[in-house]
Amino acid sequence: MEYNLADLFESVVDVVPDREALVFAGRAGTGEERRLTYAELDAAANRVAHHLTGVGIGPGEHLGLHLCNGIEYLQTLLGCLKARIVPVNVNYRYVEEELVHLYRDADLAALVFDAEFGGRVAAAAPRAPGLRHLVRVGAASPDAPGPAAVAFDDAVAAAPSGRGFGPRSADDLFIIYTGGTTGMPKGVMWRQEDLFFSGLGGGAPTGEPVSSPGELARRVAAGGDGITFFPTAPLMHGTSTLTAFIAFNFGQRVVLRRGFAPEEVLRTVERERVTSVSLVGDAMLRPLIDALGGPLKGIDLSALFSVSSSGAILSETVRAQFAALAPGVVLLNNFGSSESGFNGTATEDSSPERGFRLRVNARTTVVDPVTYEPVAAGEVGRIAQRGQVPLGYYNDPRATAETFFRRGEERWVLLGDMATVDREGVVTVLGRGSQCINTGGEKVYPEEVEQALKAHPDVYDALVAGAPDDRWGQRVAAVVQMREGAGAPSLEEIQAHCRTRLAGYKIPRRLVVAPEIRRSPSGKADYRWARALVSGS
Repeated sequence: MEYNLADLFESVVDVVPDREALVFAGRAGTGEERRLTYAELDAAANRVAHHLTGVGIGPGEHLGLHLCNGIEYLQTLLGCLKARIVPVNVNYRYVEEELVHLYRDADLAALVFDAEFGGRVAAAAPRAPGLRHLVRVGAASPDAPGPAAVAFDDAVAAAPSGRGFGPRSADDLFIIYTGGTTGMPKGVMWRQEDLFFSGLGGGAPTGEPVSSPGELARRVAAGGDGITFFPTAPLMHGTSTLTAFIAFNFGQRVVLRRGFAPEEVLRTVERERVTSVSLVGDAMLRPLIDALGGPLKGIDLSALFSVSSSGAILSETVRAQFAALAPGVVLLNNFGSSESGFNGTATEDSSPERGFRLRVNARTTVVDPVTYEPVAAGEVGRIAQRGQVPLGYYNDPRATAETFFRRGEERWVLLGDMATVDREGVVTVLGRGSQCINTGGEKVYPEEVEQALKAHPDVYDALVAGAPDDRWGQRVAAVVQMREGAGAPSLEEIQAHCRTRLAGYKIPRRLVVAPEIRRSPSGKADYRWARALVSGS
């Protein structure tokens, strides 16, 4: 056995077949709940794998997962891995042109999609010539039947539930498409062994990684159950999918909901005795805080041990509010990316004044983006990671050459985040270089200003972007969403608030009050929208 995700999953199944693995949480008492043991999930994934191979989708070909959260998502993902078919996540928010780009760029041979997206799939699929097999989850609507497709339930019902697959490899690919905050999506190509160690902590994200593939199952067999992971962001984003696999590598339970509804999320935490919640930034934690302090005040969170955020920074204000409402819950402000996996966790003293400070792992450092040499303490560079990193971007040699490099025999990835490092090795993240605002030669990173804005008692959410300026090139501009019932502040009021936290050149010179900040379903900021808004275009 190698460090192959399907092999590792099957090894866990074989030692805890009757343990509950996956719960799709519907509303209490409605009968919507679905529960699968490890043996049942394994058999369900086998059926998907056999269906795909039976229609001619072979090892190394790519299948798109155009799905909301649900059992079918992880069932199909595991089925792909078992059959050595490469899974590709599809952002279900994409419209026709974005889908056409992704379907073509990823060279999709097959697609599994939710019926509600049938109209968009019908429009995009004919323009992707390599796409030859479609599977629809759910009933097609009579008003919008969508493209010709095999019904998921029919496909799996007709397929065998046993394994019977050939040998797999640590080199089998796992592709994560990432749109980031700008540009068209790019497919990050991971060897499964590299993803297991860099993204899944080698089977023990908070402990010692396994030293052999067989050790994973031995650890699971020797341990107990009782841990429930609840990835609340969409599985189409790497954060939630990797959270689910971390749970499987521990032989523990995963709970899913189709979408993010704050009150239903908290009721699920109470009902399923969830111990670990993962989410993305303020955009997801703040609505939970509102529910905890309002309609669900007093709800039982006694089983909840930790809430972790990855992919977006939790502001100091939101962290403090959550700590007051759930004082016994550990709040983890993690840092990572689709290109690097996990890099580190924020220090307790991270704040708008001190910055987003990280204690990083031994494979992460800050380098000069030209020479790739480590920067001296206090100098600005880019965060980089060495060792078990992705092979590059699928179908994009230019972006691969710009982002991935070698030093000696080691592979490195150069992330887009600018940072400094102090003499103790603590890294302060300044922000994405692509979002940096250059105002009269001074560089301003939006994340720092956003943290200061969110500390205002009436500001619910904020994005910062550069607006054109004839004199300075760019000026700092803020888009804010106010708390319910709060009046719109003046620019002068916002500037006075920020002056207590930021240098003068970082103070917003333009203010736009929006009814809602536009973000992806996982909470990632839409900076293109913010720039267009503050620029008046």
